[in-house]
Amino acid sequence: MGQAPPSTAGPHPPPSRLGRWRPGRNRLWRQALLTAATVVALTAAAHPTIPAPPPARHAPPTAATLASVYAANRADAAEAAAMAAAHGDAHRAAADRALAARELLAFDGRGPGQATEVLGELRRAGRVAVLVPGSDTSIDTYARFHRAAAALYDELRRRAPAGTRVAVVAWLGYRTPGTVSTTVTTTARADEAAPRLRALTGRLRAIAPARARISLLCHSYGSVVCGRAAHGLAVGDVVLVGSPGTGAGTVAGLHTRARVWAARGSRDWVAHVPHVRAGLPGATVGFGADPVSRAFGARVFDAADADHSGYFTPGSAALANLARITLGDPSEVTRA
Repeated sequence: MGQAPPSTAGPHPPPSRLGRWRPGRNRLWRQALLTAATVVALTAAAHPTIPAPPPARHAPPTAATLASVYAANRADAAEAAAMAAAHGDAHRAAADRALAARELLAFDGRGPGQATEVLGELRRAGRVAVLVPGSDTSIDTYARFHRAAAALYDELRRRAPAGTRVAVVAWLGYRTPGTVSTTVTTTARADEAAPRLRALTGRLRAIAPARARISLLCHSYGSVVCGRAAHGLAVGDVVLVGSPGTGAGTVAGLHTRARVWAARGSRDWVAHVPHVRAGLPGATVGFGADPVSRAFGARVFDAADADHSGYFTPGSAALANLARITLGDPSEVTRA
């Protein structure tokens, strides 16, 4: 889940009703999912694949090889931009060119595309935030993801105590589902992504200082990814914002020693998503318990009036608290 879904006629039903699962609603969900799948299939068919080079091949990066890894991925992004331009896709070409000017731990311009961008000096950072995005995030929409990462990086630098270095890793390392799709209602994409997120944290441990604290900041469907990856992961914090659920019923079900945080702004439409898990033929739909509920057991913090896309807005309560959590000072976090 990422951007707001298309509007529908009439007001939303009360959250209390949305929270109940009735047999009639099961049939309606089947119909809605079938319709969404058809729309997505037709949309995909209308957009031919954009050519791009295969990803650069290199050994897992270390502090010593990081500069060469950045250079190889920048070169790939520049080549992808040229290929997209020759193909007649000016928008993708511009997105690839923008990435070619940044520090990239990974890049793959094929299809929707994937990229891992680093803001800050990762080799010296004592506090590292990893942003895990939600639905509809791709190379074509990467600009908004970069803005969120840049806003967090600026906030961290402003708030960091003297001598504390920070870095932000914007991880578009999986095929995010479409907001209007069947995949956004199941854990399938998250199950694919979880091993990759685990691998990323291992690579960061090989690059950053040994005592660096890593925090996962997981937005919307990205919180489902973090929920599937959390078991035993060596991170200090798992932060869930705008979350439809994690697939776990409680914090204990995540099997992590990390501090687990959650927040939802008062204007976030995800509050209307039913917090249920229901078996349908071939899939389980829904993600279970609400992460900001008392029963789930997360540390709930203040996100004020943030909407679904507003958790990284400069000057917001949500962004300030995300920075405080990343910097490792829970006493400064304002609670909801």
